[in-house]
Amino acid sequence: MGYGNWDNNAFQAARTFRASRGLDDFGYTADMQGQEYSTWRAHPTLDPRDALRECRDSAEHANSLPIAVLFDVTGSMGTVPRIMQSKLGRLHGLLRHKGYADDPQIMFGGIGDADSDRVPLQVGQFESDNRMDEQLRNILLEGGGGGQKSESYELAAYFMVRHVVTDAWEKRGKKGYLFLIGDELNKPRLAASHVREVIGDRVSQDVAVASVYRELAARWHVFYVLPKQSSYYNDPEIAAHWATLLGERFLRLEDPGAVCELIALMVGVGEGRIDVSGGLADLRDVGSHAEAKAVRRALATRV
Repeated sequence: MGYGNWDNNAFQAARTFRASRGLDDFGYTADMQGQEYSTWRAHPTLDPRDALRECRDSAEHANSLPIAVLFDVTGSMGTVPRIMQSKLGRLHGLLRHKGYADDPQIMFGGIGDADSDRVPLQVGQFESDNRMDEQLRNILLEGGGGGQKSESYELAAYFMVRHVVTDAWEKRGKKGYLFLIGDELNKPRLAASHVREVIGDRVSQDVAVASVYRELAARWHVFYVLPKQSSYYNDPEIAAHWATLLGERFLRLEDPGAVCELIALMVGVGEGRIDVSGGLADLRDVGSHAEAKAVRRALATRV
């Protein structure tokens, strides 16, 4: 956990190997889809029940910076994790080679609907090397969702508050970065029954969603990214809901293919390593011209 360094050659070679064999990049999802739905469960490395996730310093990475990316993996959002997997090298290259973060450690996870899905929450571990690719490919793209215009983002927020520890915060009082990527509302309240059933904590009462996010914001820079691939992209209720919780960190992204570039730029700006114009120039410098336009529009249209 948190050791080693990203090897882009190994990452590309693994992708080429899978493609040549006709293997799905998300092999765990492919395995589950061959089984009865009633048996579907989170991969053991991403099961949030009684779990603790850590982002720690090491001899190799003395200034660890936690970056968590949690996707909505319900029916309308399944393509975003695949985009992220295909562009992991680009994300890591921007963070390290452009100097946006010295020792980034990235964690991935999946968010579903605790009212209706078999696997409403998946949370991996913070990694510095190609294990982040393995972790991402172990996410179950359940493709569920209950059709109530809400998913269990608040359950993921609770996990980040109570089950994640970082040296960045404990040693340096430094916040990490959390990106929630989805297209719907939180549930009306954090349900105690969901916390007990999915995470295993003995919580007896429901909790107000705003209270969970206030606690979360004390230790994390929290962003909600709404990609343009659902009927809710221009829904004023969605915008008002997230803008009330997160202010200008609610971002609408016209091109879902630019999600990696948006994350990298937000980290670089947050770390004071670049300003927005410099970050957009960096994106163009690495060949992400269309993505730079999408990121610029996302920042220009903040609520």
